Amino acid sequence: MDGILNVNKPYGVTSFSVVSSIKRLSSQRKVGHAGTLDPAATGVLPIGFGQGTRIIEYLVDNSKAYRAEIELGISTDTYDGSGKIIQFKDPSGIGREQLVSALASLNGLVYQTPPMYSAVKYHGRPLYKWARAGITVTRETRPVNIHKIELLNWQPPMLTVEVVCSKGTYIRSLANDLGQLLDCGAYLKNLVRLRCGIFNIEDAVSLAQLEDAFRYGYWQQYVHPLDSVIINWKAILVDDDMRQKIGNGRPVVIDEDGVIGGCYYPEKQLNLPPSWGKYCRAYTLDGCFLGVLRFNSERMEWQPVKVFI
Repeated sequence: MDGILNVNKPYGVTSFSVVSSIKRLSSQRKVGHAGTLDPAATGVLPIGFGQGTRIIEYLVDNSKAYRAEIELGISTDTYDGSGKIIQFKDPSGIGREQLVSALASLNGLVYQTPPMYSAVKYHGRPLYKWARAGITVTRETRPVNIHKIELLNWQPPMLTVEVVCSKGTYIRSLANDLGQLLDCGAYLKNLVRLRCGIFNIEDAVSLAQLEDAFRYGYWQQYVHPLDSVIINWKAILVDDDMRQKIGNGRPVVIDEDGVIGGCYYPEKQLNLPPSWGKYCRAYTLDGCFLGVLRFNSERMEWQPVKVFI
């Protein structure tokens, strides 16, 4: 069994617990997830199993979308509802115009400091372990991209926003930053991941559905193929000789006609334009997904980095 499941993570369980459940249901040893969700968060959690564990790393780099419910006037040490309340402040003076202006200032490239209660490591130890020991350490700020932050609902002191962001973004930190901008404090009350790369919540399957699917033998209908997470990359087709070459880890070089050694580029490019990006997909002539190749700009060649056949 090789592939990816688009799982709708339930409230109150860890991402690791979902992985353990999939291991039990599928009898697979190699199972992993893309993009950790906090226990209190729900929504899209892609799970790779078998060879799928080797491809989900490319999914982590994709943008993600969330629906977040934020309450103004309360601050917690974890920036969400799981922590201790550390401040109350009256938010009644905050109007819609002021709120919209504050949200707009959080759009685009912003710098975030990871919460102390997070899995980011400091000297090889997760920050949350330092926090539980009562130790606060200095964390480096990190750039993240907020592609979109839209106010969906405003019922003071509660607001609901939809956020589209880059990898590494902490929505908890975004809520805390909003509270600081408004000078009243805020915390993340509820979070749903709506999308992770190509996977949407509308198509996500619950653990209960998977239990039945594995029990009665129709689980295959929920499995996405390995190459689904990179379907937007450029693709090449290779014959048997080139397949063996790529399988042995040897690079592919394109000539002036766009063909070399049985390697065919469907769009017949005369060279490798920057629009191809850093990676491409390789397939055999019968349509089987062969692997992932990475472009070496110094040598002008594609180097196999993951081979699946």
